[in-house]
Amino acid sequence: CERCQCHGEDKHPAILYTLLSQNLQPGRARQRCHCHQRRTVRLRTPHVTCRAASDVLVKTINFMKNLPAFHLLPREDQLLLLDSCWVPLFLLGLVQEMVTFEVMEAPAPSMLKKILLSGQSKGQEPEGTQPTLVAVQRLQCCLNTFWRLDLSPKEYTYLRGAILFNPDIPGLRASPYIKSLQWEAQRALQELLQPLHPEARGRFSRILRVASSLKSIPAALITDLFFRPVIGDADMSELLVEMLFEVTGWPQAP
Repeated sequence: CERCQCHGEDKHPAILYTLLSQNLQPGRARQRCHCHQRRTVRLRTPHVTCRAASDVLVKTINFMKNLPAFHLLPREDQLLLLDSCWVPLFLLGLVQEMVTFEVMEAPAPSMLKKILLSGQSKGQEPEGTQPTLVAVQRLQCCLNTFWRLDLSPKEYTYLRGAILFNPDIPGLRASPYIKSLQWEAQRALQELLQPLHPEARGRFSRILRVASSLKSIPAALITDLFFRPVIGDADMSELLVEMLFEVTGWPQAP
């Protein structure tokens, strides 16, 4: 494996790294190295993957916009559901569209840049983050698990409804109505599975269990990995609201 840059030829911390680390993080220069976990990555083919991801996101927002039951909800509830559910719905779209991607190690900022940035005032914004290898591997594991379920188009549709109408989100005004919508979507999914997979009695619970794992993927990871190359420093939440209420379109991938 690659040798950590923070160590010298004799496997001891390099003198330059030790001195500079003391400047950056006093008292932490002798900590054990976790370079593998901290290694940042980026898409290997962003021009291809970002375009595919953008198409999936547009379809995800259109799914919400085309649901009459969603439009009957108070605007505040629509915004809460959008903010809470766009990531698992988007990931479900990646699975259905069979969007695959590879990552490569991102170039690390130079030590000089780290030293200069360490003198920033507290009022300045921190440097943008990049996805870590371990976070992307966890994401790919969730997607691979879903691919193995081999859902039908109708299964995807009903599952989207069950994910979108989540009554457990704090602050909802129409929580009982949303709970009834989720129950209807889950019942439709269960009734669909009986003739399609009569031999797989546990398929319904397995689908819901795997779907719940998508909710654990942070929105920041999805934004930084798939959309930051397209939107730059724009606020992802604001763009989603604009798309939902047709204020503007989604930026075109380069």
